[in-house]
Amino acid sequence: MKKLLLTAVISAITLPVFAQSSTPRLDARESEQQHRIAQGVRSGELTPKETRVLEKKEARLRHDEAKAKADGVVTPHERRKLEQEADRNSADIARLKHNDRVAH
Repeated sequence: MKKLLLTAVISAITLPVFAQSSTPRLDARESEQQHRIAQGVRSGELTPKETRVLEKKEARLRHDEAKAKADGVVTPHERRKLEQEADRNSADIARLKHNDRVAH
């Protein structure tokens, strides 16, 4: 009985920690994409409006990631959807940084 209780307590403590770090590759991509957006702002490649659009998309990705982690497990399907969302965001960053609009 004590062993079962100890296992339950350890699981309750470690499962949320595991869930928070269960998407390290996506976390690294989000960080890199934030860096690309910031670089685009500094260089003038992104206008304020383009920056707002990209930041909103990145916030949505963070929200979707938190929602996927909420139950403690990120399923392969959820992971694939998050990766696809990150792919779209990355393409949008590239497209907006390389269009003809510049910040004044």
